Amino acid sequence: MSLTGDIVVASGNAGKIAELARLLRDLPISLRLQADFPIIAAEETGLTFVENAILKARAVAAQTGLPALADDSGLAVEALDGRPGVRSARFAEDAGKIAPGEDIDAANRRQLLAALADVPDGERHARFHCTLVLLRHADDPAPVIAQGCWEGEILRAERGSGGFGYDPLFLVPDRDLTAAELDARDKNAISHRGNAVRALRALLAEG
Repeated sequence: MSLTGDIVVASGNAGKIAELARLLRDLPISLRLQADFPIIAAEETGLTFVENAILKARAVAAQTGLPALADDSGLAVEALDGRPGVRSARFAEDAGKIAPGEDIDAANRRQLLAALADVPDGERHARFHCTLVLLRHADDPAPVIAQGCWEGEILRAERGSGGFGYDPLFLVPDRDLTAAELDARDKNAISHRGNAVRALRALLAEG
């Protein structure tokens, strides 16, 4: 399958959209934003990243009549039995630890630090997951599904001002830098989203 023309990104997350745009900028496609259409976003009721990505892509394809690319991503922490996982974007909200008007990313990071307060160094392993789903149309029976991951450790305090989400807490051990301290090019070269995009390209090249 060739990837050309207009494709709607089934996400309202500005950080994800920016990273996808950089990773796909050399392809003959035009990424359209979900916000540009009168779309009712899908309720993310799946138990896995794959399920949620399919739900989001199908909803957008059905409402726009265009191909849709969905990204469902999150952080899985071993000491928390894989949480926050698919609830990464709502970790603080689920715990009732976010104040009205508070920045959700900051609240989620604070909640993660609280959850790991008693976990010693050396036992704070975490993994970012990214699942990409490309639907040619809403009734596509064979969605293209690509996945990527990124191994790291959770720090006890934030470092760096780049990135978004949990990036300031996610240490890349072999770089001794957090995801928020990497520049965009370096991050995309090793990140879960970068790995998922490269897997997507390989699947599309296979036809």
